[in-house]
Amino acid sequence: MVFQEIKPSPTLKPFVKCFYFYESGPIDAFSDTVYPSGNTEVIFNLGNGHWQFQKNNEFYTTASVELWGQITKPLAIKSSGANTMLGIRFYPHSLAYFFEESMKALNNETIDAVDLFGPTLRTLHTRLLDISDLRTRITLLEQYLLARLQVSTRRQAKLKFVGEIVNSLKYNFSTERIAAISSRNNISPRYLAMLFSEYTGLQPKLLCKINRFNYSLNLIHSNEQDLTSIAYDSGYFDQSHFIKDFKLFTGLTPHAFTTNASALNLVLAEEGKWSIC
Repeated sequence: MVFQEIKPSPTLKPFVKCFYFYESGPIDAFSDTVYPSGNTEVIFNLGNGHWQFQKNNEFYTTASVELWGQITKPLAIKSSGANTMLGIRFYPHSLAYFFEESMKALNNETIDAVDLFGPTLRTLHTRLLDISDLRTRITLLEQYLLARLQVSTRRQAKLKFVGEIVNSLKYNFSTERIAAISSRNNISPRYLAMLFSEYTGLQPKLLCKINRFNYSLNLIHSNEQDLTSIAYDSGYFDQSHFIKDFKLFTGLTPHAFTTNASALNLVLAEEGKWSIC
């Protein structure tokens, strides 16, 4: 299995968290679970294998170009055959720069991205299939995104505002801060929640929970602290709240996760390791 993350160009850096490349061999079949990250993704399937996700207790094969909305609960996946995937990982709010639909409607959905982006995305997928060089593929993705990056001034102002709050909440997990943000910006908590729902798909409080969960996941991955220390370093008042949130997002207790974490999830838990610059 190969997994690489690639930094976006400076122009796209405010909108794209990273690009990534995933490749598996023909015998690398596995079942796994994807956990909430706060990010959304568009994934181009470029291999001959099969990638499936579970919905209503049934597994469905993903589209050639799939869009993942916000995941707020564990999502079971299956992979078989030789998969090659090229993904775009967006910030919680930044996918909304590229189309007009409400992000909330995409929560816990894995859909055909062509339905939202239109037939030009299918054309891009075909071009990516014809190219094997990773850097050239990334260049094509960036050209496509830059061409779509046209948003009304009013919508852009709202997205910029939401993005600033998203950034401020990244490592500040206190929900009290959300009330302070509303007060400081002369808006009601209800209006702030509406903006977040429209442009991220999440309520501010839920994004804080997901951020805190992912922070704890990274600490678990680093394997440098015991679970009690991780709970407190992640801003939990006690172990019971830590366990409750962890089970909400993984279906497992922290202890069970440490003994059952898959190779894929350990890779996805680690941030900041750029294989290509």
